[in-house]
Amino acid sequence: MVRGALWLVQEIREGNTFTKEQIRVAFPRIAQADRRIRDLREFGWVIHPSTEDGSLAAEQLRFVKAGVPVWDPVARGAAKRKKLSAKEVREAMERDDFMCTVCGITGAEPYADDIDETAVLLVSRREVTLPGGDRETMPVTECKRCRAGGDGSPVDTARLIEEIGGLGEADRERLLRWVGQGKRDTVALERAWSAYRRLPAQARADVQRALEG
Repeated sequence: MVRGALWLVQEIREGNTFTKEQIRVAFPRIAQADRRIRDLREFGWVIHPSTEDGSLAAEQLRFVKAGVPVWDPVARGAAKRKKLSAKEVREAMERDDFMCTVCGITGAEPYADDIDETAVLLVSRREVTLPGGDRETMPVTECKRCRAGGDGSPVDTARLIEEIGGLGEADRERLLRWVGQGKRDTVALERAWSAYRRLPAQARADVQRALEG
């Protein structure tokens, strides 16, 4: 796992893609080398497969962001934590009303911009910086699409409150409505943008020409 982390940082670099074949070539005598690299996710490394990033081919993965420096035994030991238990997953989903905490979609519900794709819910850990500066890690329910769109950075509560204070009255009322109903409303423009982001390059060009025309 340590060798895989160094390979990602030094050879692949954040934001770039790689394949399982590249892993096999880089570590020819290491059994299940790809699994060792996937284990980095438990230490805050963000690595997206094609199921979480619609722009990737089936055999590709994207190295989004490095996490805990696992080559440092002290840092690795301090950060190591066991996987969520089935009970913790169930309790998190029940608390979140079996909905994605980002977009509000429920499990197996079709996305508004793609009736052929249905939501898959996951429970992952999210780090939150509290107003006093303390950090807390909590399990939250997210759909695969929203999880793929996140950058893994902590949520800063104090900064969020400050940004809310800068909103106009209409936006504050809309946000309050979302908070009250436990999910975000979407508009046609947002759905169109979400669908556009998932198109291949040629299809994006067709859409752009239609807009310009």
